[in-house]
Amino acid sequence: MLIQQKKGNINAITINNRHIDWLPLEWYETSRRILRKQTLAGNNLALKFLDKDPMLAQGDILYEDNTLIIAVDILPCDVLIIRPASLFEMASVCYEIGNKHLPLFFEKDEVLVPFDMPLFRLLTSQGYALKQDKRKLLHPLKTTIAPHAHNNSNLFSKIMQLTNTGL
Repeated sequence: MLIQQKKGNINAITINNRHIDWLPLEWYETSRRILRKQTLAGNNLALKFLDKDPMLAQGDILYEDNTLIIAVDILPCDVLIIRPASLFEMASVCYEIGNKHLPLFFEKDEVLVPFDMPLFRLLTSQGYALKQDKRKLLHPLKTTIAPHAHNNSNLFSKIMQLTNTGL
């Protein structure tokens, strides 16, 4: 089955009596434009998002008809959990993670990053309190912003506003 676009999200529709067939994906597969995978019920899918990055999220619907819904299920993975104690600590931790070009995820007041032993050792040696756990990485932090953008609603802009108030 060829999938070229998302149909919506399972949280925004009425399921009725339709069967949900989950497509398990690793967090890093959610941005792949071309991918061949199999659902839990054995349906073979070819994902081809040729026009742009799909940025698939938990519960995104890839196929639906009167009896079946195929939706994305992001699998849990090993993560480092950092709960910064201050804004300065948040900036420092994010700088170290960014220096390693690792993706950041944000959930509640925690920074999540896929487990990386060198990063674990570095942050532990610098005195940061870290936890290791298995979680779904659902909320990627969008770190690529245009420097001329005037939209101050993203997390990066808010952090920069908070750090500049004391200057």
